[in-house]
Amino acid sequence: MVMALFNDFFRGRKVLITGHTGFKGSWLTLWLHRLGADITGISLLPQTQPNLFSLLNIESLCQHHVCDIRDQPALATLINKVKPEIVFHLAAQPLVRASYREPIETFSTNVMGTANLLEALRSSATVKSVVMVTTDKVYQNQEVERPYQEDDRLGGHDPYSASKAASELIIDCYRNSFLAEQGIALASARAGNVIGGGDWSDDRLIPDAIRAWQNKQPLNIRRPESIRPWQHVLEPLFGYMKLAHDLYHQPELSGAFNFGPETSEAATVRHVISTAQQIYSSGDVIWHDVPEGVHEAGLLTLDTTKSHGMLNIRSLWDLNETLKRTINWYSEHENGTTAQALCEADIAAYEALL
Repeated sequence: MVMALFNDFFRGRKVLITGHTGFKGSWLTLWLHRLGADITGISLLPQTQPNLFSLLNIESLCQHHVCDIRDQPALATLINKVKPEIVFHLAAQPLVRASYREPIETFSTNVMGTANLLEALRSSATVKSVVMVTTDKVYQNQEVERPYQEDDRLGGHDPYSASKAASELIIDCYRNSFLAEQGIALASARAGNVIGGGDWSDDRLIPDAIRAWQNKQPLNIRRPESIRPWQHVLEPLFGYMKLAHDLYHQPELSGAFNFGPETSEAATVRHVISTAQQIYSSGDVIWHDVPEGVHEAGLLTLDTTKSHGMLNIRSLWDLNETLKRTINWYSEHENGTTAQALCEADIAAYEALL
């Protein structure tokens, strides 16, 4: 059981999560609550309707604060009041296509929001380990088959990727200049292409598919041959928790970590949607052979050797299991099963494999 694995590490411990109203943040808050953590959440209000935060009643599982991470004085005041030991930073503008429409908001949130949080942590006497979640898109993408390693060059064609690459530089700066000497272990977690029940964001593959098929409309696929390292949401979340746990006891682990499936599990958008279509048992797709819209990376895979070796973690659900659980989550929810029951069942099934 995960309790035994973490030796009850999170029970009663003060944990701060930024972005707890989002898709991944809601799942993480629910899971840490199961582990007995004393959670404080800082975030904007949910950005979609419906949203997992409301369906899971996350507000009842934590001390919920609406705060914009771009407001440095307000953020610092909250952190000084909460006095957390563990920090998970997930708050972000997380969408590539939205970043083209709103580049300044993307940079201010992802770059200055990250800097504001790190600056607030400088005055903390309680924080011991910090996991800053960025993305697998921080690497300067060369469209090559070799998976990216943590020491590869950072970059970003689109505003979202560039903002996250910039935040990695800020994280490294604060670790070396300030936080390491204060005894605060700081790591960045690079993961992306996360799927699972309860995501209703725009311009994400599975949510777009579910919306289209539930409304009896065809799904338009812009870039069917794009390759990504797809993974169930519980995979990186377990990695973040394991990283926070290990950093607490081994601050020398501070640095960047990739989280993703085995390289062989990377797959094209065409394969993912074709498999999802079979599981859903209906739904039309319109494939566009010529890529449409703004630039997006065509080929992206991650080398997860470091997280495998240093954190001793492996992916537990392959792509087929991930898609089966994700599509079934939405189908069962549409048929009346509560989000609470569905999420608890997925977490319990994942924990049983640990």
